[in-house]
Amino acid sequence: MPPIALAERRPVVAAERLIAEMVPPPRFQQARFSTYIPDPEQPSQAEAVRVLEAFAAGLTPRDGAGAKPAKKRWFGRAAQPAVPAGPGGVYLDGGYGVGKTHLLASLWHATPGPKAFGTFVELTNLVGALGFQQAVQALSGHTLLCIDEFELDDPGDTVLVSTLLTRLAEAGVKLAATSNTLPGKLGEGRFAASDFMREIQGLASRFRSLRIDGQDYRHRGLPEAPPPYSDTQVTELAAAYGAGATLDDFDKLLAHLSDVHPSRYGALLDGVDAVFLRDVTAVPDQSTALRLVVLADRMYDRELPIVASGTAFDAIFSEEMLNGGYKKKYFRAISRLVALARDSKQIAPTS
Repeated sequence: MPPIALAERRPVVAAERLIAEMVPPPRFQQARFSTYIPDPEQPSQAEAVRVLEAFAAGLTPRDGAGAKPAKKRWFGRAAQPAVPAGPGGVYLDGGYGVGKTHLLASLWHATPGPKAFGTFVELTNLVGALGFQQAVQALSGHTLLCIDEFELDDPGDTVLVSTLLTRLAEAGVKLAATSNTLPGKLGEGRFAASDFMREIQGLASRFRSLRIDGQDYRHRGLPEAPPPYSDTQVTELAAAYGAGATLDDFDKLLAHLSDVHPSRYGALLDGVDAVFLRDVTAVPDQSTALRLVVLADRMYDRELPIVASGTAFDAIFSEEMLNGGYKKKYFRAISRLVALARDSKQIAPTS
């Protein structure tokens, strides 16, 4: 069977699937606190495990029925839900590849349900698909909501997420998040964060921050991005791989991503086992780059090895991008794409 092209796929995803898929990605299905190996030179890693285990132990299952209507008080005023004392969640801050997602997934697995796990982008996409009120109703009966890769990229997201998490916390949902940015610094460098400081500080007050130090485990003692294959090698290797392979010209795939909503990028990869890309080049603009970041996350979640020709993945974002407001997203994407490119040795000989 010849390889298919991602650029020819146009998946349609039902809102119910978006909710059902709010679980840790396949890469982290077996993640547990016991399988996280702290760096002995970084005591903050072992401390994070201790704190998160205690946090999980204090959570009790809920009925999952969603938010209940507020009880009426005398004179017709509705009683407001009680806000839990102190921070209602934990926030894992640290660099790339220190195991934050592993720890977040471990917390999810250790917590009684109902519970939800998704990236920040997946959460905002869920709200877009369901509508705000229905999203609140769908999540407010949960014991825990885990948000991976928490970033605020624009004022609309700031107000949306602040309001959503406030409503969920008032309903008793505990929160956990990871990011490369401390809660009080979210949005910095992307927009006029000072104009939305109330919302940003309100988000920060809901979390206990845990700093996790260390080096990117994906690069500890490993080489830099592997040398690219030739176009001919990529084409031949994709044909030899057979079912489960996709083969795309990089520029056509990037153009196609602009026509597919990011909430569907996961579905774009349904049935895919390996990705083959010809003529990878520097990404031309920031909008395209941000779409590629989401696709890279979904490919990494699914542990899809990438066989590629052209430019190495550690050189696809410009210096301007790497020094701009979205630099943390781009560095994460580089880290993940390079890791997947290294995985190509599982299915292809060294070029």
